[in-house]
Amino acid sequence: MNNHGARPLIPLYPDSRPRALSVSELNHQARHLLETSFMQVWVEGELSGFSRPSSGHWYFSLKDQKCQVRCAMFRGANQRLRTLPREGDQIRIRGKVTLYENRGDYQIIVEHLEPAGLGELQQAFEALKMKLQSEGLFDPARKKPVPATPRHIGVVTSPTGAAIHDILTVLARRCPAIPVTLYPTAVQGQAATADIVNAIQRAQQHGVADVLIIGRGGGSLEDLWCFNEEAVARAIASCSIPTVSAVGHEVDVTIADFVADLRAPTPSAAAEKISPDQNHWLRRLNEQELRLGQAARRFTQRLHTQLGHLSARLRDPRRELQEKAQRMDELDVRLNKAIAQRLTQTRVKTDHVTQRLATQSPRRTLITARDQVTRLHERLEMATRHYLKQQQERYQYNAQTLHVVSPLATLGRGYAIVRDEQNQIVRDASQLGEGSAITARLGHGSVTAKVTEINSNGD
Repeated sequence: MNNHGARPLIPLYPDSRPRALSVSELNHQARHLLETSFMQVWVEGELSGFSRPSSGHWYFSLKDQKCQVRCAMFRGANQRLRTLPREGDQIRIRGKVTLYENRGDYQIIVEHLEPAGLGELQQAFEALKMKLQSEGLFDPARKKPVPATPRHIGVVTSPTGAAIHDILTVLARRCPAIPVTLYPTAVQGQAATADIVNAIQRAQQHGVADVLIIGRGGGSLEDLWCFNEEAVARAIASCSIPTVSAVGHEVDVTIADFVADLRAPTPSAAAEKISPDQNHWLRRLNEQELRLGQAARRFTQRLHTQLGHLSARLRDPRRELQEKAQRMDELDVRLNKAIAQRLTQTRVKTDHVTQRLATQSPRRTLITARDQVTRLHERLEMATRHYLKQQQERYQYNAQTLHVVSPLATLGRGYAIVRDEQNQIVRDASQLGEGSAITARLGHGSVTAKVTEINSNGD
């Protein structure tokens, strides 16, 4: 009840109440908690309420006997699937747990979807794995050792993917002095298998790399499938260069991982594993410098001590002691110069390595590729114009030929088409009788006449 004229109620302690969250703040915090607690999950259940709007995104629920969870699979992910899921299918999904803040709905953003149990690709994977394992291609005894300090690194991957960027970033941080050669290839799609095999063969023919990283960034099982092909596996197994498989994320496993001489969970991890740490080298150099300085000081101090002992033993060896002291000073100066020279050489070498790293930019390759695209575009335009010209000439020729065989052209040369009273074409004089009306179609116009005489002999 409202009492007119009464004062509104005021809390006794207005500052003691906790601050209330807005709905947006609550949903945002809940979303952050879900996404950080469940980085990636696999869930299996029955597909229900499947919806496919015009945007190309898929929305459905995954349920079991007791519960269900909403799912969304956006167009970029579902386009990789070969078959469309159906209502009631038992499926397995991989995705990230999140919250749709606008409605406060807890859901899974699906990155991969497959039938429950072993799908076709998984069955093919297991079959090839057993075949190659029985041939001994996974045997640790046949694997080649990867050099601890490679002189030259080869990389078989896409020139535009994230993998080459991650590898170069790690190498630039750990040891920029090591040169890197990229052997570009497609890493997804039907042509990727042959491309990867050719890139591995090019690396062997080039003969400069003493370790070869083969891989790409993460993706679905379909995206990574070229690294499960038998041709790629055998190319890796027969490669004369020690190979490092670096395909996908840490959870991804391919046939290439089993065949390669070394498996890395990611492209970045591959670069970490095969490259020495320049900071470690620098620390060792600094330690050696410190130890050398300490040894020099101990040596100098020992010489001073020996000189003191000799001075005490000799009654008046001033000249000899002076010569010893001078010699000691000379050695001290030479030692300091040698240390300074060594440090200068190290700095020069470091600057040289930095300059060499700067020259490994892929900009020149990109410029060459752009020029090639321009030339191909020009060739396409020329071929299109030539094709249109050929079609126009062919059309004109066909029109002329059609005109030659046209009945109208025959009429123009003095012939006529005769029809009887029923508008039927007269081909034989016996079709007509005397007094019959006929119509003759001429080259220009027509005439109507009556038959006065019939001659069936053709004379």
